[in-house]
Amino acid sequence: MTKFEGLREMKKTYDTQKRQYTGANWNEHEDAFTQAFYEQNLSQFWRPEDISLQSDLNVWNILPEEIQTAYAQNLLVLTFLDTYQGDIGMPVVARSMDDNGHHQRKSVLNFMAAMENAVHAKSYSNIFMTYLKNTDIDELYEWGNLNGTLQEILDSIVGYYRELDRYNYLRAYAEEGAYDPLAFKIAQYKAMAASVFLETCLFYSGFYYPLYFYGQGKLMQAGEIINLILRDESVHGLYVGKLAQEIYEESFDEKTQAEMKTFVYELLEHLYALQCRLSELVYDPVELSHDVKIFVRYNANKALMNLGFEPHFPYEEVNPVVLNGLNTETKTMDNFSMKGNGYQKMKSEEVRDEDFIFDF
Repeated sequence: MTKFEGLREMKKTYDTQKRQYTGANWNEHEDAFTQAFYEQNLSQFWRPEDISLQSDLNVWNILPEEIQTAYAQNLLVLTFLDTYQGDIGMPVVARSMDDNGHHQRKSVLNFMAAMENAVHAKSYSNIFMTYLKNTDIDELYEWGNLNGTLQEILDSIVGYYRELDRYNYLRAYAEEGAYDPLAFKIAQYKAMAASVFLETCLFYSGFYYPLYFYGQGKLMQAGEIINLILRDESVHGLYVGKLAQEIYEESFDEKTQAEMKTFVYELLEHLYALQCRLSELVYDPVELSHDVKIFVRYNANKALMNLGFEPHFPYEEVNPVVLNGLNTETKTMDNFSMKGNGYQKMKSEEVRDEDFIFDF
């Protein structure tokens, strides 16, 4: 006996040919991992305004101009990547999830999209507004707009997002026979692979300079922001990589798997060449590009592992100061170093009349 009156009759008379809209049911798990990623994302939530940057100015104002320029350009690159990851990358991947079901997956991906732009990109802007004059910020963004290598990196990544967006449209609106389910899955997989490379390789490689200072006890508040972003990107890369592995294992035959594996390594080589060129442009003036490229290769291998593949580059010793900053375990806040990503957010409640009654 059903608790809801008339449910059996509704089932008999419902037109199954009509589009069916379904609600997100968090009582049922869509898979064995999405709810865990949901909880992890929410537990890590933070706001750019949670961290004051004013104390960094004592160090920033005495840095040589070429170091300030390299630091700002590096964060500007991260800003551009975060902007498009939040605007199109994560939302397109979310839309590619099945309409019937996968509401939880879409929720997690959309939450990640909001973090990319509304939190991460805004954090870099907060750093710029603290460290730089308005005219310098305008020139910095113009440098990004006109930087051919940065634009090529974005074009390479965003191209796969736009292709998946096209297939999302075809899947929803194309006439019968005009939509190829395998082609859609390939576009979906390629967009996810591009997303993992952006999250785990390009983002992480861009964290080099802030971590370099952070490990030396300099620009600590900006470094704290980077450490918080690191925690987020770690989860993002793992989650999308897991979704990509699922498609690879369940939707492709051996021939398509081999083609996709070739695609992944070719995309890696392409992005690596561009990232090295960009690293030289930013870091040659401060004589660090050789060290940065080692870090790029280290992160490229990590991205491959998130996609379920073997490392491509041989093992190298990464700068221990920078590597230490990759540790995303909770730190305890102290008043001297000002480090700590395990802070508790303030809880507040309204003041009541009885709060002013004192018993002596």
